Amino acid sequence: MHVTIKEAQAAIEAARAKAVEIGTQMCIAIVDSGGNLKAFYRMDDAWVGSIDISQKKAKTALYFGMTTGQIGKLSQPGGPLYGIEHSNDGLITFPGGIPIVDKDGVMSGAIGVSGSTVENDHTVAEAGARAIGRTELPDHPWRT
Repeated sequence: MHVTIKEAQAAIEAARAKAVEIGTQMCIAIVDSGGNLKAFYRMDDAWVGSIDISQKKAKTALYFGMTTGQIGKLSQPGGPLYGIEHSNDGLITFPGGIPIVDKDGVMSGAIGVSGSTVENDHTVAEAGARAIGRTELPDHPWRT
């Protein structure tokens, strides 16, 4: 099942509220379970460069069913996923992308956030994802 537009809007609003709370401007992207852009929001004064990054973070989290921060740890030199960021027309392997998992444990989409530190990006993305579901899929051997 794809994330619905109603869910995507709720996730964006929760993420936007968290960004306001921590005093930052973000680009927030929601993709459906096919990796297609479902909704996007660019806060006033958010970096233009973060538009592309937020969308790629969402796609990266969706494509591999884990947070972009987890993928980043696995893609370091000598790691099992080293170089993965060069696949799929470019991936983002630092924090700020999180799968959106429905109540049945099915990944319905993902959220990607960019515009601040990677810690803030992750915090804002997590607020969005949690507003409409869970952020973790059932166990998978690559997840750490």
